[in-house]
Amino acid sequence: MPLDIDFVRAQFPAFALPGLADKAFFENAGGSYACGQVIDRLTRFYRERKVQPYGPYAASAAGGAEMDEARARLAAMMGIRTDELSFGPSTTQNTYVLAQAFRRHLKPGEAIVVTDQDHEANSGPWRRLADDGIALREWRIDPETGHLDPARLAPLLADGKVRLVAFPHCSNVVAEINPVAEIVALAHAAGAVCCVDGVSYAPHGLPDVAALGADIYLFSAYKVYGPHQGIMAIREDLGMRLPEQGHYFNAGTLYKRFTPAGPDHAQIAASAGIADYFDALHGHHFAPEPDAARRAAAVHDLLRTHERALSQPLLDYLAARNDLRLIGPRDAARRAPTVAVALDRAAEPVAAALASRGINCMAGDFYAVRPLTAMGVDLARGALRMSMVHYTSAADVARLIGALDEVL
Repeated sequence: MPLDIDFVRAQFPAFALPGLADKAFFENAGGSYACGQVIDRLTRFYRERKVQPYGPYAASAAGGAEMDEARARLAAMMGIRTDELSFGPSTTQNTYVLAQAFRRHLKPGEAIVVTDQDHEANSGPWRRLADDGIALREWRIDPETGHLDPARLAPLLADGKVRLVAFPHCSNVVAEINPVAEIVALAHAAGAVCCVDGVSYAPHGLPDVAALGADIYLFSAYKVYGPHQGIMAIREDLGMRLPEQGHYFNAGTLYKRFTPAGPDHAQIAASAGIADYFDALHGHHFAPEPDAARRAAAVHDLLRTHERALSQPLLDYLAARNDLRLIGPRDAARRAPTVAVALDRAAEPVAAALASRGINCMAGDFYAVRPLTAMGVDLARGALRMSMVHYTSAADVARLIGALDEVL
């Protein structure tokens, strides 16, 4: 059955609030609305369980159990072991901590590959390793299309010195979905591991990390309808080889090795609400399925089908205009529904004009300075970005197109 948009929007309290209910929200790539299941769990934790977890008394034990539940259920949906999933304050922070581990792990003369398609969070920390003698190689996008061609990666791996390839599942401005499994296979064949930034992909369906083969996969819970946490999947054999970055006495526990500070107990517990929500979607649209990974895969395909149909009319409309440049593919099947355009004028006043018409989106560089620069976009003008997720409706898109007609 097709996605039941009324059921979906009923799961999000924001759609019933004055000041939000009458607006069309197109800044989901910056952070999505929280689903009611997450809000309820966070509220309950602060009301009933805001104590040090894992103690012998009821409130403490319940708090720890809910934290464990979040890790176990999300890991199962992503096809990984429970201890291979860890939380941190943000994906930016998780990447920074990982880079410090690789700083001690890599040897001078060894190399890493980064791209100029990335959000800065999955580029800057790795690039700074060059200060310690690690060779830096840049896998560059096509300046016209923003495409990241795997054929351009192979020469960078040819001498066998590359130990890490860091790249996005999709960019937060180009939005083309990169062939992760193909890229990972190329890297592994050359003796390298892969760190995949999934921040811009995961809101459109939880990834099957095991099928992708990624050694590290990162995304942000607050963009997947949850609290402000970064979620990291890391393969056990790699995680246990890298130097630990947390307390020395936690070194034997994989999900604690890359958590330098105490975790946010309440937000970790509330992340189980993400699993609640995806299971609610599955229960409403499909027959019962006991396997968590299969449930997640079915929901992934349900969301992607809806989003493709949703975003194609907007892509067609933008591609037909001669006063802007559509960044990334014109085919919705090849991209996430994050749509950025370079205009023939400054983008921020356009975003403000859209806001006055009930269209909430933003303009700027979105920390994607490198890809925008590589594609020749004038950073002084910036880009206008209109990002959708599955709770966006066809009526929202029609309203956006009508507002763009007026403003442009």
